[in-house]
Amino acid sequence: MFASGMLLAGGEAAADQPPVTRGPCQYTSTPDDPAVRPVNLPPDPRHTPDKGKVLVLLITNKGVIDLTLDRAKAPCTVQSFLHLARHDFYDRTICHRLTAYPTLKVLQCGDPSGTGEGGPGYRYHDELPTDLPPWPDDPTGERKIYARGTLAMANAGPDTNGSQFFLVQTDSRLRPNFNIFGSVGATGLATLDRIAAGGIAPTPEDPAPIDGAPAQPVRIFIAQRL
Repeated sequence: MFASGMLLAGGEAAADQPPVTRGPCQYTSTPDDPAVRPVNLPPDPRHTPDKGKVLVLLITNKGVIDLTLDRAKAPCTVQSFLHLARHDFYDRTICHRLTAYPTLKVLQCGDPSGTGEGGPGYRYHDELPTDLPPWPDDPTGERKIYARGTLAMANAGPDTNGSQFFLVQTDSRLRPNFNIFGSVGATGLATLDRIAAGGIAPTPEDPAPIDGAPAQPVRIFIAQRL
């Protein structure tokens, strides 16, 4: 997700810097897509923590978004997200994308450049869900329900997870190609509903868009682990 700019980072190529890979999560540097903000590869112990839950608060100008990260669902994803939060990667950033399709309503954040093309200068492998219910009217069975309140990683294809993530406002139809690593709490859902109610910013090309920047900018002041 999503075709409209899910590249992990921008910047000039650095072919003279070979990629570096760390640990079982295969955190791999992307010198051709450097970090928007300097950050090292996450530490990756021999056994990635895969038990327990972690509460993170996104303090935004629209209210608090409480997130519960689930290590059992996606240990490498949780480890990376906490690493980025610990190093203030998400602080003072905007949520750059809001969608209002009938079958896809999400808020996307996590790019300090605000363009949808920025990332942390590394990627890591997929931890895809295997137990999602099928979308009711999909005869192929390929599309699944990403339920309201789901917290998942955005990507640009297989094994390209970086820093961008999305929050599902209403049950949405997607192929199970996106790591689910937690959920949004009741307070966060109320904040998400307010953001969605504000609509999407019109453009000269599209005065009534259903995919684009939130009409009322959403700023993450700080991502704080509790």
